[in-house]
Amino acid sequence: MTAELTIDDLLVELRAGRTIPSGSPLLAVMHRAAQDALRITAELNGSYHDEAEVRALIARLTGVPVDDTVTVFPPFHTDFGRNTRIGRDVFINMGCKFQDQGGLTIGDGALIGHNVVIATLNHDLDPARRADVVPAPVVIGNNAWIGSNATILPGVTIGNGAVVAAASVVTRDVPAGTVVVGSPARVIRRVPGAPG
Repeated sequence: MTAELTIDDLLVELRAGRTIPSGSPLLAVMHRAAQDALRITAELNGSYHDEAEVRALIARLTGVPVDDTVTVFPPFHTDFGRNTRIGRDVFINMGCKFQDQGGLTIGDGALIGHNVVIATLNHDLDPARRADVVPAPVVIGNNAWIGSNATILPGVTIGNGAVVAAASVVTRDVPAGTVVVGSPARVIRRVPGAPG
């Protein structure tokens, strides 16, 4: 008899960047985890919670403690949560949607504006494999600022101190200490006082 796969088995595959094929037992684990995340986010978004209660609910979502310096303004949405790591002094504003199965790391001092969407999963272009999920982590560096309504796509790293302008679509890495704008986002200048 084969042991039932767990969230830990799924995380091993996701963190290794391995494709989860359609019909895989791991995809069923992912769907079960999504139901857990939806229950927790419904609780988070369904009524008022003070800052400590919000952090406790985010910790339930991520499965790890959240530092007392972290502030999250609901509503907040995720369909997983278990592959997000949040640093110290992070601020996440209202309406954000994080798809973190592929891995999401938010560095110390990062600011994330209203309605930011972060995606860490993609699908194969081949229609025969379109339902496969392909993980790719997103890393947001220390003291980065992601403007309202920005979208960060799978596999992107936002460098330390970088600024993503509001409504930008980030399709590739953003160098540290730069400002990017547009769709696709492109560097327009250095952040004043940034090294380099």
